[in-house]
Amino acid sequence: MLKAAYSFALILTLSACGFTPVHAPSNGAMHNSTQTRTLSNTSLSQIDIAIIPNRSGQYLRNQLIDNFYRNGTPTNAPYTLRVNPIQEQISDFDITIDSDATRRQLKLKTSFSLIDNKTKKPALTRAITATTSNNVLISEFSTLVAEQNARDAALKDLARQIELQIALFLN
Repeated sequence: MLKAAYSFALILTLSACGFTPVHAPSNGAMHNSTQTRTLSNTSLSQIDIAIIPNRSGQYLRNQLIDNFYRNGTPTNAPYTLRVNPIQEQISDFDITIDSDATRRQLKLKTSFSLIDNKTKKPALTRAITATTSNNVLISEFSTLVAEQNARDAALKDLARQIELQIALFLN
């Protein structure tokens, strides 16, 4: 009973503080009257996603397409998302006495720009990083599979970060 009362009080507190979900439909109003909202009609589905080089870039672009487009690709998009090539850094750690690594850390770094198609200038630029790790196993195939799974998880994290940064910018 106490947990239910606490949960209800928490919900009331969140609604009173101006909390709004990032992906909630917007009516175009700003909480701060000194700011103007110029992006009220723009959503993630109206952003064109440029080609990202390399295999990891293709995977990241496909993740972004899956996250952004629910009803097909946009025509005459007001913005274009440009993601720079992904830089990958692999580091061995958890070294044994025999100088063998048992864990490997994968760090992916990139930056992106949201280009205003009218002015051809960046409206938003951010650098993002994702870090994962995987086990180094006796079987080389198993290690490659674990490394690919770690890379996929890091790329999904980069896609999530890009989506969140753009959604916050648009809101």
